[in-house]
Amino acid sequence: MKKLLNILIIGALVFLSSCYHDKRSDTHDALPDQDSAAVADSISFYSTHHYSIGYNFVVHDDSIELISQQPEEHVSQLVTDTFAVYHPQHLAVTDIRIIPQDSIDSVWVQLIGEEGQIGWIHETELLPAVTPTDPISQFIMFFSDTHLIAALIIFCVIGMLYVFRLINKRNVPMVHLRDIPSFYPTLLCITVAASATFYASLQMFGADTWRHFYYHPSLNPFLMPPILSIFISSVWAMLIIGIAAVEDTRHHLPFDDAVLYLLGLMTVCGILYVIFSISTLHYVGYPLLVAYCWFAISQYNRHSREKYICGNCGGRMKHKGECPHCGAINE
Repeated sequence: MKKLLNILIIGALVFLSSCYHDKRSDTHDALPDQDSAAVADSISFYSTHHYSIGYNFVVHDDSIELISQQPEEHVSQLVTDTFAVYHPQHLAVTDIRIIPQDSIDSVWVQLIGEEGQIGWIHETELLPAVTPTDPISQFIMFFSDTHLIAALIIFCVIGMLYVFRLINKRNVPMVHLRDIPSFYPTLLCITVAASATFYASLQMFGADTWRHFYYHPSLNPFLMPPILSIFISSVWAMLIIGIAAVEDTRHHLPFDDAVLYLLGLMTVCGILYVIFSISTLHYVGYPLLVAYCWFAISQYNRHSREKYICGNCGGRMKHKGECPHCGAINE
């Protein structure tokens, strides 16, 4: 109980450490200081596209091509020059222009590079090739890559087979099967499954909200809308519960067995993330989550929960009989 209280206190301090919000300005810093009509247009663009003049990007692809001339010249099919900006150079938005007569994309974005080069590009060409400079945004882009997901699936399958083989060979405890008498590993698996389901749901039903978070991320749940606050809280919960699971595993198992157990736990969490993040996109994840939670809790109650207390030393026991702590017989 004391350990759980300490963990909750640490979690509360983490949440509250960044909950200050400066309300001196209700407009975004990137909005230009121009006449009211220009500001209104910028606010309208920012509310739908979630970035504006002054926003910073970093080139994510190998390179992007920028046009040196004005976009109207390109639309009129005049001769224009282009130059490349390579990964991982930084770019800043210096102007945004709407050209309705452009049949490809009416939104043109002017960017300035690190070396002072200025050029224009279609928004539809720009956004897939760049990421915001914020590390959280880049982390989101990294884990949204389809090649990474495919590699993660292969890694999880190979890791699962290898780790499970070692666990069975050495008869080491494993979450959901021969688990240690701690609920934290089971709770971590449930939290990962629920967070993956919620993450996929957010992308399906709150795409615009998620897009705004992608361009303006924060790890402070108190600064987010309710739906994002729940997701960020689940991320913090995974971190706190994961620390508790490592700590409890270290106390219940020898070092070598603890390492194997934690590797197995990581593998199970990786498999759960892949399964629920993909299955939820096809609406299968919701009933699957309910079934998995029932399975995980029932397995813990059946195999891992310590229901009895030794009458001699007060130690917890899974079954009646000889106490594993003091050797006393409990009938």
